[in-house]
Amino acid sequence: MATPTLRNKPLVRSWRDWKSFLRTATPVKDTAVLDRRHIYILPTRQGLLFVVVLICMLIGSINYGLSLGFGLTFLLGGLSVVAMLHTWRNLAHLTISSGKTAPVFAGADANFGLIVSDLNSRCRYAIGLRLGKSEAVFADIPADGHAEMTMPVRSLHRGWLTPGRLTVFTEFPLGLFHAWSYVNLNHRCLVYPAPIAARQPPVSGSDGKSGKARTEAGDDDFSGLRAYQHGDSLRRVDWKASAREQGMFSKQFHAASGTTLWLDWALAPAHDTESRISQMTRWVMDAHAGGQAYGLRLPGREIAPATGEAQYRKCMEALALFGAPP
Repeated sequence: MATPTLRNKPLVRSWRDWKSFLRTATPVKDTAVLDRRHIYILPTRQGLLFVVVLICMLIGSINYGLSLGFGLTFLLGGLSVVAMLHTWRNLAHLTISSGKTAPVFAGADANFGLIVSDLNSRCRYAIGLRLGKSEAVFADIPADGHAEMTMPVRSLHRGWLTPGRLTVFTEFPLGLFHAWSYVNLNHRCLVYPAPIAARQPPVSGSDGKSGKARTEAGDDDFSGLRAYQHGDSLRRVDWKASAREQGMFSKQFHAASGTTLWLDWALAPAHDTESRISQMTRWVMDAHAGGQAYGLRLPGREIAPATGEAQYRKCMEALALFGAPP
C-alpha cells in the first residue's frame, strides 16, 4: 500500500481554516457548558501595546539602573497575568441554553432567546454574544443566577431558521485579553411566508359534502381588538387608539354563523409556488382576523375548518413548511 505524502499539502493554513478545528461546545439536552477545553484566550490590541510598553520600561530600567522602574515593570507585568486569569475565569463553566423564540414572517428579524447561567457562585461581567460579523449583545450574569439575552437573526426565506454557531466572548476586567468560545445549540425558529401587500378576497372551495362553493359572509360584527401583527390590513387598524399613544391594534370581526371558508391551493390566483403561498398566507391572516371558521387545502394535505390561535398556527406552519423535506 502506498504511503501518503505531504508534498502537495500547504504548509501554512489561513486563520479561517484553523478556526474550523477549534472545539465547539455542543449542547446536552439543549444546554451547553463552557468547560476548559472549549475556551480560548489571546491578547487584544491593547494587550499587545501593553506588552510593548512593558518591554520599553524594562529596557529603560536596565539602561539607567532604576530600581523603582524594575518594581513598576514587574508590578504591571504581574497585574497583566492576574487579569488574564480573571478573563478566563469570567467565561469558564458558563451554561448556555435555548430560550423562547416566537415565529416571524420572512424578511423580519427572528429574535432567538438565550439563557446564560452561572452555577459556580461567581458574578460574570460583560459577557458578549455574537453571530458571525453581526453586532454583539452584552449582559452581566449574577452569581448562581441567569440572564436572558436575545440574538436577532435576519430571516430571508420561509421554513425553519437556525442561528448557527454562536461566539461567546469577554474581555473583562482590563480589556488586555480576549477570551472566547463557540456554542452550537439545537435552536430553531419557524419563519412564516411573507403575505402579499394587496388584499384579495379568497375564493372558497367546495365544502366536501354537497360539492357547492361556500362564500364569505358579507356583513361582519365587531368583536374586539387585538395587538397589531405584521401583514394586517391597514383598514382594520384602530387609528384612534394609535393617536392616543395606546399602541397599534387591529379590529376583529365575527363572521355570520354557519359559514365555513375553504382556502384551496388550486383556486389561488397565482402561477408560481411562492406567489400562491403568499396569497394563501394573506387569506389565512384575514380569515383569522375576522374570526371565521376556515380550512386549508394544500397538495397532499388538508386541514379541517376551525377557528382560534391553534388553527392559525397550524395553517401558517403548513404554509411555511410546504415543499420542505421532512
